[in-house]
Amino acid sequence: MLGVGGFKLAFAKKEITGGGGGRATSVTQTVVAERPFTDRIEVLGAAKGLQSVTITSNTAELITAVRFTDGQAVSRGQVLVELKAEAEDAGIAEARARLAQAERDYKRWKTLADQGIAPRATAEQSLAAYETAKAVVDSARANKLDRVIRAPFAGRVGISDVAPGMLISPGTAIVTLDDTSVIRVDFSVPDRYLETLRIGLPINAQPDALPGETFRGRIAQLDTRIDTTTRAIKARAEFPNANGRLKPGMLVKVAIDKGVRTGVAVPEAAVQFEGEQASVYVITKGPKGMIARRTDVTTGITQDSFVEIRSGLKKGDKIVADGLNRIQDGAAISGGKPGGPKPDGKGGADRKAG
Repeated sequence: MLGVGGFKLAFAKKEITGGGGGRATSVTQTVVAERPFTDRIEVLGAAKGLQSVTITSNTAELITAVRFTDGQAVSRGQVLVELKAEAEDAGIAEARARLAQAERDYKRWKTLADQGIAPRATAEQSLAAYETAKAVVDSARANKLDRVIRAPFAGRVGISDVAPGMLISPGTAIVTLDDTSVIRVDFSVPDRYLETLRIGLPINAQPDALPGETFRGRIAQLDTRIDTTTRAIKARAEFPNANGRLKPGMLVKVAIDKGVRTGVAVPEAAVQFEGEQASVYVITKGPKGMIARRTDVTTGITQDSFVEIRSGLKKGDKIVADGLNRIQDGAAISGGKPGGPKPDGKGGADRKAG
């Protein structure tokens, strides 16, 4: 039994190895060709609105009315919340009464001073009292305005928990307000790309929360300084957001195209990675037919399911297109039918391979 088992083990090993004349593995092949690659700078940034603010009160008071609903679009100056204002109304009434009295006194003393009956100094004192009374009225009106909270700009309010009868304190959040007609994304780029960056340069954004969607915008501003610690410069991009798909707080990958170049390319499925080393199986002639030889290669970017090969292959080489886990170095192969994606030259998002 042990002898039979040993025979079976040796037979299986011979079949897998294949290079010594065992059964050949059927594979598909592809021809190494050139295709265009788009060099890109890709970094991450966080989305935020064109303007964003948390509405608060600067006084402690009871809410008497809420003039918005959650998620509502509001215009600039629109009333959002009204606070209790009886004391302010009384203060305005008192200030107006004092102003009316001060005005009468000033007119009387001015008339008497013009006639030479009263001292000119008394008329001037009554004028000062009149001007003071007007300032008191303005102050009382300003206090009343603090009891009406308005939208500082047009935008959309968020979700709020405030309600009439609630007592709020200074700094208490009432509701958020965001202008999302344009979304800004701030990001940092290594200073070696400084010559590539400029205001107005087109830029693409791909939010993690919206896979497959790409938004197009432009660089709106570049910082005036380079960070001495990271050796990076901060940039701000703006993306039109008429449909409201982009939301403040989204994690966004932004990409800046540097240019297009041509390079040797193979299908992504034809490349095998072990740690940092990449390899392919080159189809070549063996003692008794075609065999697959593992060849180490240096890769560049991956784009549209193609891997850029910087060294190790040349245009026209034939390689195994897929199913690399079924073969080993020196294995006999058969079939060799063309397969895999064609290098059609279409662009797409890139990443470093390996």
